[in-house]
Amino acid sequence: MCHCILDSITSAVFDASPSTVVPGCVTVPHAGHDTKIFMNATQPPSKRSCIERSVDHIIFFMFGLLFSMCLTGCIYFAWWTAKYMPQHWYLAPEAWRGNPQAVPREYDGSQPGVVAVTNFITSFILYGYLIPIALYVSIEMVKIVQSLCFIGLDRSMYHAETDTPAVARTSNLNEELGMVNTILSDKTGTLTRNVMEFFKCSIGGVAYGAGITEIERNNAGRLNLKLDVPDEEIDNKYREQFFNFYDDRLMELAWAKEPNPDHTIQFFRLLALCNTIIPDGPPDDIRYQAESPDEAALVVAAKVFGFKMIKRTNTIITLHERLPDDKIHETEYEVLNILEFNSTRKRMSVIIRTPENRIILYCKGADTVIYERLDRRHPLNEKFKEVTLQHMEDFGSAGLRTLCLSYTELDPKFYDEWNERFIEAKLSMVDRAAKVDAISEQVEKGLRLLGCTAIEDKLQEGVPQCIKTLADAGIRLWVLTGDKMETAINIGYACSLITDEMTQFQLTGSCAEVDILEADGRHEDATRVAADRLGNQLTKVQRTMEEDAAAGIIMSYALIIDGKALLYALSPRLRQQFLAVGIKCAAVLCCRVSPLQKAQVTALVKSYGDTTLAIGDGANDVGMIQKAHIGK
Repeated sequence: MCHCILDSITSAVFDASPSTVVPGCVTVPHAGHDTKIFMNATQPPSKRSCIERSVDHIIFFMFGLLFSMCLTGCIYFAWWTAKYMPQHWYLAPEAWRGNPQAVPREYDGSQPGVVAVTNFITSFILYGYLIPIALYVSIEMVKIVQSLCFIGLDRSMYHAETDTPAVARTSNLNEELGMVNTILSDKTGTLTRNVMEFFKCSIGGVAYGAGITEIERNNAGRLNLKLDVPDEEIDNKYREQFFNFYDDRLMELAWAKEPNPDHTIQFFRLLALCNTIIPDGPPDDIRYQAESPDEAALVVAAKVFGFKMIKRTNTIITLHERLPDDKIHETEYEVLNILEFNSTRKRMSVIIRTPENRIILYCKGADTVIYERLDRRHPLNEKFKEVTLQHMEDFGSAGLRTLCLSYTELDPKFYDEWNERFIEAKLSMVDRAAKVDAISEQVEKGLRLLGCTAIEDKLQEGVPQCIKTLADAGIRLWVLTGDKMETAINIGYACSLITDEMTQFQLTGSCAEVDILEADGRHEDATRVAADRLGNQLTKVQRTMEEDAAAGIIMSYALIIDGKALLYALSPRLRQQFLAVGIKCAAVLCCRVSPLQKAQVTALVKSYGDTTLAIGDGANDVGMIQKAHIGK
C-alpha cells in the first residue's frame, strides 16, 4: 500500500515536494533534526554593548589585581609566620605555657602551606569589595528605565496608524544606538513599503502600461519637470489590491488583436502557473495565499487578464482561461516538478503537463540568469532580446522591480530521463541542495523569451527626510538590494540617498571582454579579467578622492556597485581597497546582492571599527542583522 504525504505543508516542514512523490512508492519525509529548519538553524550570536565590554575588561583587571594582592600577601605571611612567629609569643601565649596545641593552624609556622591557603582565603574575603559587582546592577537598572520610559513612551517613535509604540525588545544595546557610524539597510520593506502592485509589462517586444510611478514623480520634482498624468491612471476601474495597471491594448480581451496572441497566452499562463500560491475561497471571491507580495501581484495580474487560478492541489492547478473565442475554459494542468527559487539560482521554474499532453517548462527570474539560458538559435529570441532588455532598463529607471519570463517545450523522453536524476538528487542525503541545483541546470536551457513584468513598490513615508537627517549627522548609509542598478539608482535619488551634489562612482563586473570569455566557457580567465578591471576601477576612484583632498575640495561621494563586481570586491585581494573607498563615501548602493554578500559586506564594514546598525525585514536579511553590532 502506498503511503504518500500530499499536504502542501509537507514541502516546508518535511523537506519533501510534489516532485519527489511517485505513484506506487513509499515516501519517507525527513523529520526532527533532519528537516531544513533544524539543519539551517544556527545559534544566534551574543551581542553586547561597548559599555558592557569595557566593564568586563575592568572587572577582569580588578579580579587579576585582587588575585595578585591575595597571592602576594599569603606567600609573605606564610614566610613571616615560619620565621618570626616564635619571637611574637603574645600572639599565642598559651603555647608558651606548655600547650603547643593552643597555636591556631593558620598561625602555625611549622605548616606554611596551611598558613598560606587560609590567609589567601581570608584576604580574598576582606579585599573582595574591590570588585564592583553592584556596577552591573546599576547599569542594568539604568537600561531598563531607558527602555520602558524613554524609548517605550517616546511620542516621536509612536505609529498612530497602527497604534504601535516603539518597543525595545532588549536593553543590551541601548547606548550603542547613539554611537552608530554606519547603517546598512535592505531596500524592500525598509525604504519601501513592501506593498507590490503589477504596474507595467513587456510582451513579445511591446511595452504595455500607461502609469507614472512614485519614483518618476519624485525625480521629476527634483529636476523641476512636469509630467502629464494619463487619464486612465486617474480613473482606473480595473485597479485592485496588487494590481495598478491599465492599457487598453490588453484589457478586456483586447490582447487577442495584438500581434502574436499565442505568445501573449503563454505569457499569461506563466503568470498563473509559475508560483507556489494557494487559492482560497470560491471562484467569484477568491483570495491568494502567497509567500511574497511579488507572487501575489503576478497571479492577480493573470486573473485580471483572464487567466484565473481557482484551485490547486499538490499535483494539479486549475485555471479559468478566457481565450480569444471569449469563452471561459476550465483547464487542468498537471504540476510535474517545481524548481524552487533561491538566492544562488535567482530564478524559479515549474514543469507542467498540459491537457494536450505537452510538457512545458515555465521559468521566471532575473534578466541576467534568464538571458544566459536563452536558445540562441530561436529567431524570436534574437528579435525580442534587445528590445525587451531596453524595456527592462526603462522600467528599472522608473523604480520598478523587473522579472524576466521565458518558457520551453521539453521532449517527453528527455524529461523522463531527467526526472529520474532529479528524484535521485532530491532523495540524496549528501549535498542535496547542490545536486538539485546541478540537475535543474540541465533542464533550464534552450529557453524562449516571453517578456518581462514590472512591479511597483512605493517608498515608506518620511524616508527622504529621515535619510537627509542621518546624512547631516555624518552617518554613512549602505543600501544592499537585489534590484537592478538602474532601479536602485532612481530609488536612491527619490529617497535622497543620492543627490545631484554627490560625485558618483559606478562599479560593474561586466564588460565585453568578460562576456566573450564566459560565453566561450573560459570562466577562470573571465574571473581574472573582471577582478583586474575592478581593481583598476577602485584605484582610479581612490586617486580621484586623494586629488580632491589634496586640492582642498570638500566633496560628497556615492558609490554604486553591482552584484558581480561585489563578488570580486569581497575577495581577499580587493576587500581592503573596497572598504577604504566605501568608508569615504556618504552613501554606498550595492545592487543584485545575495543574502551571503549582505552578511559579508556587513562584516567587512564592522571590521573597520565602525558601530554598525543593520535594518532588514526578511529572511534574506538575517545574516546581515546577525553580523552587525545592532540589528533591527
